[in-house]
Amino acid sequence: MNSPDTPCWVSGSGRSAVIDSIRGCTISGVRIPKEELKKKITCPDYIRLALTEAIQAKDVDAATVVQFYEEAHAEGAEPAEPPEFPLVVFINSKSGGRHGPELKARLQELMGEEQVFELSAVKPHEFVQYGLGCLEKFASLGDNCAKEIREKLRIVVAGGDGTVGWVLGCLGELNQQDRLPVPPTGIIPLGTGNDLSRSFGWGGSFPFNWKSAIKRSLDKVARSPIAHLDSWHLLIYMPAGEELEIPYSIKETEETPLDKELEVEGELPDEVSCYQGVFYNYFSIGMDAQVAYGFHHLRNEKPYLAQGPIANKIIYSGYSCKQGWFFTPCSSDPGLRSLKNILRIYAKKVNSSTWEQIPVPSSVRSVVALNLPSYASGRNPWGNLKPEYLEKRGFVEAQADDGLLEVFGFKQGWHASMVMVELINAKHITQASAIRFELRGGEWTEAYMQIDGEPWKQPMNREVSTFVEIKRVPHRSVMVKGSE
Repeated sequence: MNSPDTPCWVSGSGRSAVIDSIRGCTISGVRIPKEELKKKITCPDYIRLALTEAIQAKDVDAATVVQFYEEAHAEGAEPAEPPEFPLVVFINSKSGGRHGPELKARLQELMGEEQVFELSAVKPHEFVQYGLGCLEKFASLGDNCAKEIREKLRIVVAGGDGTVGWVLGCLGELNQQDRLPVPPTGIIPLGTGNDLSRSFGWGGSFPFNWKSAIKRSLDKVARSPIAHLDSWHLLIYMPAGEELEIPYSIKETEETPLDKELEVEGELPDEVSCYQGVFYNYFSIGMDAQVAYGFHHLRNEKPYLAQGPIANKIIYSGYSCKQGWFFTPCSSDPGLRSLKNILRIYAKKVNSSTWEQIPVPSSVRSVVALNLPSYASGRNPWGNLKPEYLEKRGFVEAQADDGLLEVFGFKQGWHASMVMVELINAKHITQASAIRFELRGGEWTEAYMQIDGEPWKQPMNREVSTFVEIKRVPHRSVMVKGSE
């Protein structure tokens, strides 16, 4: 998953963003009356105010929250009616560039400012704990309006893939706490890649006609059917003592054992460090992650160079050349050679519960484990494979909720470029329901990795291996499907 501002591969299909913006947020010929929409999605005043107070106080039993409830249920008070399609919006207004603040104001106008949460002020986990907790508290006291809103609530995320993943991760906590149902999530794409948005029919870019399209987008979130999305748990198991600059979506944890069904060859380190995270789009090792890492550092050092998606993509492409990926055969740098020198791949393949080692093609310099049918701003490097090829390789048709990752490789920049413009497919390696990558240094002292557009530099040891183990999260995320 690309983060909201992470650039992606540049393709020759320049008009695709325009087409996506029209398809993603427009229903041709349908006019949505503003007041009618507002009535259908806006919660009663006491619910909106109580949610806000509970989140600000970080307490569902705060005195002001109780006061709103008691006033709404006082003797003689008219019972409140729940909206037909209650919605809550999370917006990362920084992702929308200069349109972000205007979009936020427009959303607040359509449903009341208490149902629109700016992510810089209200974090998704705070809404899950205290906002939804407030609805659940009221419902437990016999408030049928709050009960129906909690059951029918849908979430809109206005932001890039990183923002969407953040919200989905927090909503996923409801499964662990047995607080069902989990509200389905729709998307208004404000990022650069927007692959999650593309995969569920919400388009690939912020629409040019957004002021009129926003009403139709909210109406679609309210009425459209739901779909499901796999998410993947990642464990890094490495020798202790090495410093690791991890992205925000990965956290250091206490020692966590590797899957005992797959025996480790050789010695494990005496002391280990463990890190864990979740991704929705992809994990990769190799040159693509190295280019992303270099770009992120360049952008942090010189932010004036990256002023928008188009500038990001131009700089990113230039950085790919600078890093040497396009001229790998001419380089003596071991870090530019085949991953076969440092990597072993183990996987549970389609319809198999046993681990087996998967050969690493000698030409591959980047390996990607992909969950979505959209990668790097809407490309499909796995390809639309013919049934006879799928049968021959033991593959199945790729879906976002099939419990499988598509694992493929890029050889060098030229090969990746041709894959990105869909002249050829990537190098297919396997499909798997669980994967273990084992890395050991040799001439390499470090490798580069990324999840959903967040790169980091991974130190390696000559004597003992570093492991990255990936397994599917048991509960799927619930999405609203914008269009086919």
